[in-house]
Amino acid sequence: MWVLAVISVMAVGAIAVITDARNESKRIEVNKLTKEIELEQLRLENYDKETEKMRLELEHSKQILLEYNQK
Repeated sequence: MWVLAVISVMAVGAIAVITDARNESKRIEVNKLTKEIELEQLRLENYDKETEKMRLELEHSKQILLEYNQK
């Protein structure tokens, strides 16, 4: 009878350790995915800024060309 109680307690402890390790692994994975999402958002913002900068530079170059052709 006592042997069964000891085995049960050990099994519960082992399950708790396994569950805790699995939960920690999932927390790390969620944190990783959150960081990847933040990084992708920064990349998109940077892309938008670079695109806008290029658009403005092109517009400026066109304006200079038009002014040069009018002379």
